[in-house]
Parts: sequence; C-alpha cells; structure tokens
Amino acid sequence: MMIDLRSDTVTNPTPAMREAIANAEVADDVFGEDPTVNALEERTAEMLGKEAALYTPSGTMANQLALRAHTAHGDEILIHEHAHVYLYESGASAALSGVICRTLAGARGIFTAEQVQTSLRPKNDHYAPTRLVCIENTHNGGGGSIWPIESIAEVANTSRQNGLSMHLDGARLWNASVATGISERNYAAHFDSVSVCFSKGLGAPIGSALVGSRSFIERARRFRKQFGGGMRQGGIAAAGALYALEHHRERLGEDHANARVLADALAAIDVIDLNPATVETNIVRFNTLGMPAAALVEKAKSRRVALLDTGPNSIRAVTNLHVTADDITTAIEVIHDAVTCLA
Repeated sequence: MMIDLRSDTVTNPTPAMREAIANAEVADDVFGEDPTVNALEERTAEMLGKEAALYTPSGTMANQLALRAHTAHGDEILIHEHAHVYLYESGASAALSGVICRTLAGARGIFTAEQVQTSLRPKNDHYAPTRLVCIENTHNGGGGSIWPIESIAEVANTSRQNGLSMHLDGARLWNASVATGISERNYAAHFDSVSVCFSKGLGAPIGSALVGSRSFIERARRFRKQFGGGMRQGGIAAAGALYALEHHRERLGEDHANARVLADALAAIDVIDLNPATVETNIVRFNTLGMPAAALVEKAKSRRVALLDTGPNSIRAVTNLHVTADDITTAIEVIHDAVTCLA
C-alpha cells in the first residue's frame, strides 16, 4: 500500500464514517430541507460562535462565497502573497467577484497590522476601495504555520478602525486549535466570516462550510446557488463531514506528532534543507540541495512513498488520518535511501 504524504485530502472514509453516510437522513437542501445538512451547519456555527453556517462542496467555494458576499466588483482585498485564496483558487477572486488582490509579504504567511495600515489607499475616486482583509490559519504555503492569536487581534483591530471586514480561510483551523489549545470559537471571534474544511485533516470525503452572521449567510446562500453549489440530497456527503467533526478533531495531534518526527529525521539528511522548528502542525515543507525535487519524489514513489514536489527544489509532505507512526518510520527510510541513490 502507498504511504501517501502528498496531502491530507487523500484519505478515504473510515468504516464508521461510511456507516454514517449510508444511514444519513436526506432531503432537498436547496429547499433547506435536508436534516443532515442542517445539523452540520448548526453544529459548525455553534462551534465557531457564529449565527449561521452554509455547507459547500469545497473550501474554494466557501472562500469565494465570502469574497463575493463581502465585496462589490472593483473592490480591493488585502491578502498574503502566498495565500491559498490568491494563488491556488484558479483566479476565482477576479473571475467571480471582480476584486483586486493587494498582496502583503510576511514570513510563513503572516503579516502585521502595520502592513495593513500602510497598505490602505487614500479615499479617492481614482483608487479601488479596500473592503476586506483575508488571513489563512494554518497557512499552507507557510508549512502549516499558525498565526499567533495576538497578531490576529492586532490586524482585526486595525481593520475595524478602518471599516474593513475580516475573513479567515480556516481550512486547517482545526489543526491550529489542537496545536495551541485555543478554541476555534476564540479564533473565529476576530472575523466576520470563517471557512472551515471537513475533507482535509478531518478526513471527510467532501465539503467545507462558511460561517458568519445570519444576514451574511443568507447573502452567501444566494451566491452559492449562482456559483452552482446548490446541492439536493447533500446529507449523504454532510453525514461524513458531521461524523468527522465529532470524531476526528482530537486525533489531529497524532498527525502533528508524526510530522515532527518526519521533520527531525529529514533535517538530519545533508542534502535536505529543513528547519524542524518551522513544523507546527501537519505540513512538512523542505528543499533539496543539489538534486531536482522531482527526481526524489519519483524515486520515493517507486518505493511506495508519495510526496508532492511544489517547485524545482521544493517538496511537501503532509501527515494525515491514514498515516501511522510506523508509516513515518518507513517513509524516513525510503527518503534516506532515495537520497543516497540520487546523490
């Protein structure tokens, strides 16, 4: 069997999750009648301390619904230069919401309140009005980096003072919460809207959710239909997400521990550039020295360990629901042998 470290989206439903899916009570969600979808939305909103939630087929849709509901065409948003919303959602912010992304720099996906303040344009008809600040926590491009909640509070305070809304791409917020002990509700309190994903670390087969005020979610629901995200008997998928939410959150600490073991071992290999201290959750990003990343990925794959090359010399490994401590031991041995063969 392949030890798949490419992403935490590669998992299959567990037997208990499949049973929940098979037994799900369903109806037409476009009419708001699917009891399982409704239960998932209510539980997610409650956990995050918001009035309402909206189930979506993907995290990309949840994020893009937030942008569409917060802004008007021609507006500007502030976002990190390596954010998922900006880089990995197929230009949807421009195509669907007609907004300009003004990107901010910052180590491992984190920018400052001062950067937000200095990025604001004068109120002048020549400029696109800035409406929204987006934060990603944990930050995929930063290697699963966690935004300090103090930094979030500072950015939120500056944004409020300037009349800006706040959106959190919390696809892996569950990981941040488990790693820090700070509840998802406490993180979410600083934002007008939050997206969370059920199909990454939690291991559900499909779906994300967007949460916010009741009026905001009503507006987003209309855009979900417009974007083609209205689902009929969506409870079949939502049942897996609801099961994951209730049963797979606490175990994320196992993924974090496995990632740290992997990072420590890889950092000891001469031709791998990796600082283990940067591995805070379940994502391990490292660089190869003197060999193409694709060559190492291919060699490891031939030994049934799947990694993801993200650049000419960069690789990502993500621990997940299906990867055990023994799998990590095997993966370390395979990567070490592959490096030896290629050196």
